[in-house]
Amino acid sequence: MKYTSIIFLTHSYWPRQLKIGLQGDVTDPRTNSFLYILDILPRLQKLPKYILLENVKGFEMSSTRDLLIQTIENCGFQYQEFLLSPTSLGIPNSRLRYFLIAKLQPEPFPFQAPGQVLMEFPKTESEHPPKYAINAEKKTEEKKTGPKICFDSSTQCSGKEAILFKLETAGEIDRKHQQDSDLSVRMLKDFLEDDIDKHSFFLPPKSLLRYALLLDIVKPTSRRSMCFTKGYGRYIEGTGSVLQTTEDVQIENIYKSLTSLSQEEKIMRLSMLQLRFFTPKEIANLLGFPPEFGFPEMTTVKQRYRLLGNSLNVHVVAKLIKILCD
Repeated sequence: MKYTSIIFLTHSYWPRQLKIGLQGDVTDPRTNSFLYILDILPRLQKLPKYILLENVKGFEMSSTRDLLIQTIENCGFQYQEFLLSPTSLGIPNSRLRYFLIAKLQPEPFPFQAPGQVLMEFPKTESEHPPKYAINAEKKTEEKKTGPKICFDSSTQCSGKEAILFKLETAGEIDRKHQQDSDLSVRMLKDFLEDDIDKHSFFLPPKSLLRYALLLDIVKPTSRRSMCFTKGYGRYIEGTGSVLQTTEDVQIENIYKSLTSLSQEEKIMRLSMLQLRFFTPKEIANLLGFPPEFGFPEMTTVKQRYRLLGNSLNVHVVAKLIKILCD
């Protein structure tokens, strides 16, 4: 078997700094290992043939990204940047990530779009070029105002929209309905376990009371779910979707006048939805791990959630590697 050198790099913290205004970027100590690789890369006697890099959305606007591009260009790499989610492959899980693929060759990729961050996997030559792209040359202005990417061209991005029965805007509700109507994405039920003790994964009454208006609720027939973080199962807000196991109950009826009820009445009504956490195995399924994948028996559910929350989508990475090596 012929050996082919490839560097795979992953980091995940730039957006948090950009959001809260610290903007440590290249001065943050956590970038040291990455900057070290960029430092030694041009001095290697034999450069790797391929590079695949993953990061969270926001890295494309960082100074560290600029240094990366400058380094690989000087080394003779042809490259392309992406912002991709598993939904592009029909997987009902939103997990938007930055990716860069680079190849040590004189000729550019056939789909290469210099200065752009592509929002789709590359098409064949007979197809139209990707319709969603960010011009990397404009990212200086975007740093000042914040990038505004609207994935749904039929919905205007507005900061003032009506609040509905939950803490969601009309635009968010419309987006979710459109996601559930996208037949190119599979239903969640294809990724769920058949035989589990669902009672052990039910949300406790305390969580139902405190976070009822913040929950992202999906059904087995839904074609979407939020990104699952390492805090899933311990924290509620922003860590991932929860599954409604009683599909015949209308969520709108449950939430109608919910805030005017007593605590006991709220619990009784919310319990009708039978909301549960996704199991670690189900999250692994959504992340593209093979059916035979499993954890050692001594690992706790909490540990499994934490490990999966730091993971990548296997199918997305596999497709990028295939594109890179073709």
